Amino acid sequence: MTAKSHWALGLMSGTSLDGIDLALIETDGERVVGFGPWRTVPYTAAERERVRSALGGRESTAQAAEVVTRSHAAAVELFLNEDEISPYEIDVIGFHGHTILHRPAERVTVQIGDGAALAAAVGIDVVGDFRSADVQAGGQGAPLAPLYHAALAAALPRPVAVLNIGGVANVTWIGRDDRLMAFDSGPGNALLDDWVRAHTGAAYDRDGATARSGRVDEVRLAALMSHPFFEKYPPKSLDRNDFASSILDEMEVADGLATLVAFTVAAIAGARRFFPEPAVRWLVCGGGRHNGAVLDALRRALVVSVEPVEAVGWRGDALEAEAFAFLAVRSRRGLPLSLPETTGVPRPLAGGTLFPAPVRWQSAPWPAGSP
Repeated sequence: MTAKSHWALGLMSGTSLDGIDLALIETDGERVVGFGPWRTVPYTAAERERVRSALGGRESTAQAAEVVTRSHAAAVELFLNEDEISPYEIDVIGFHGHTILHRPAERVTVQIGDGAALAAAVGIDVVGDFRSADVQAGGQGAPLAPLYHAALAAALPRPVAVLNIGGVANVTWIGRDDRLMAFDSGPGNALLDDWVRAHTGAAYDRDGATARSGRVDEVRLAALMSHPFFEKYPPKSLDRNDFASSILDEMEVADGLATLVAFTVAAIAGARRFFPEPAVRWLVCGGGRHNGAVLDALRRALVVSVEPVEAVGWRGDALEAEAFAFLAVRSRRGLPLSLPETTGVPRPLAGGTLFPAPVRWQSAPWPAGSP
């Protein structure tokens, strides 16, 4: 029997620190039935810097967690008001929080944000803490979007690769028999944005214009690509700060950016060696798909179709938020959030923590799934 579908709101604060993505979908945790509104609510400069100060667990963690919680509550309120949605129409919120530390080899992953406080503030049940169970069981805790990618790609020709270029880049390979493989490929936007911010004060390199004007330093690129991560067989994942751009010190701004673009693309192209079968098409989501220098370099390197996910009707800027809405419903149903093929967890594993709203309208019961 087909499970009842639910309206779920996903919230995502990504490693690029640009803001909070919110997306509403209707799903039973196995299929996507419908799509509601989505939007991005930018962080203020003060919020962004407060969260940035906590990266790596260095300092101000409690204050940053409060900022993340408060800004997410305000974003939800704005979303509901501007799209004229009652909180009673939403059955659950998937709240990722913001990752400040990810060290799966040490069985540590930290996403800040208070799910209980968010549920109390908005009056909607919240599922959060998506990664801890996976990491504690020996998995990588990332990436977690592949099951959502597979649900969206059910009718597409296979094998297909879904590439998410956020602060870190990750790829989901979906085979002809629904087999999945997923892992972080290497750097994404974080190094590029940090370089631009440090050298020009701008938030990012719009459309890769500055990178296009620079020249790649092949010697330094080779040094960057010598990192042992790239030889490690997946599943594997990264922390935002696992790669440093200090090797590019003293370079001109444009040349440094061109070299970092080449680094991101070389890492993605190198990921193909792990695929069971070559992908016939690459679909790109995440903020990196807006960088024309990155996309052009990907097309040259991959020599197959490389397109933004909008080419197949997906919402590229909403995709990660949608994924956590999807995972929140799976969590409520007791369905796996991760698989051995996606995070290296020993067995398909459920996860997430429910934070019930103190007082709210009661939605329909949540049927159990088959873990």
